[in-house]
Amino acid sequence: MIETIPDLKDRKSKSLSIEAGIITSIALLLIFVVPGIFEALGQGFRVSLLGRFLALAIAALGIDLIWGFTGMLSLGHGVFFGLGGYAFAMYMKLQIPATETSQLPEFMNLYDVKELPLLWQPFHSFPFTVAAIVLIPALTGALLGYLVFRNRIRGVYFSILTQATTIIFFNFFNGQQKLINGTNGLTNFQTIFGATVRSPETQRVFYILTIVFLVAAYVLCRWLTSGRFGKLLVAIRDDESRLRFSGYNPTGFKVLVFAISASLAGIAGALFTPQTGIISPKSMDIAFSIEMVIWVAVGGRGSLVGAVLGTLLVNFAKSLLSEQFPEIWLFFQGALFLIVVMVLPDGLVGWVRSQGWEQIQKLLGKRKISTYPSLESDPEVQYERENIGD
Repeated sequence: MIETIPDLKDRKSKSLSIEAGIITSIALLLIFVVPGIFEALGQGFRVSLLGRFLALAIAALGIDLIWGFTGMLSLGHGVFFGLGGYAFAMYMKLQIPATETSQLPEFMNLYDVKELPLLWQPFHSFPFTVAAIVLIPALTGALLGYLVFRNRIRGVYFSILTQATTIIFFNFFNGQQKLINGTNGLTNFQTIFGATVRSPETQRVFYILTIVFLVAAYVLCRWLTSGRFGKLLVAIRDDESRLRFSGYNPTGFKVLVFAISASLAGIAGALFTPQTGIISPKSMDIAFSIEMVIWVAVGGRGSLVGAVLGTLLVNFAKSLLSEQFPEIWLFFQGALFLIVVMVLPDGLVGWVRSQGWEQIQKLLGKRKISTYPSLESDPEVQYERENIGD
């Protein structure tokens, strides 16, 4: 039997091996090389900023999973981010040295709280805290998703409902002064596992953990968006009614993927909190949830790499512009968003994929003429060129 098309499994495994190698190389560079570069430039504080932005990129991956691939635009992911951040913050606030006279978080003494509230007591346990970081946002997202998706609410109505959820959670957390310090949030973390939270060594551990979890989140999203499940998500995005006529019930799949996305946001919040030193209801504000969507839009929705790149680009631009132009930096940020929406509707990665590479070649004087562009990506044509040739 004459082989005319290479084994697709072998080709896919080679592609995955290459991708795994690239991801591993980038992770190692971020861990061992990038901090040294910032230190050499006398900007060691940028490493701390990078750690925070990488944590935010985990939440952006969750947004891209439900918006870019499944077509569900959530404007309330700040809720899940805040739930994960508060869960880990409560654990750190309970790490009080035995030498302290009061074994309650210091803000409770201000409100004359005599006993640790029942809600706080399980957070003495680190395993419970880890489970809470993952499960509380996931279960909240699953419950919200089930109530919405079973009634076939989608599109702009779904976005409005998620935004309303953000308002509810923001007002609730903002008013809990005795329980979680209300609008001031939880801060002043002292120790964790006997180490000082704000020490450079501990912060370096959090930085490395953030990179590890970002890689794991990327691999998870990559696995979910490939194969039959990924095609199903795209089908939900493109034509949900037709999918129903094909015999599928999208409700369960949408609830599942929304819960996973919420869980990723919770993990991001838990990693972000110790690196910033505070978690407050501000993380549940509408503006922060919309900002998450902007990161994905800038990088290119429907592209996991774009979600990470967009997060880093927007946040570093925000940081640098606010330093150089403290009075007018918001105008620069607004201009960036307008350019993306009007000139690059598919984001940076989408532009590179569609026409960016060709435009770069034109600038370099290497114009490529193709009568039938679709043939350039046809696997059978590529195989014939490689193996039959002349």
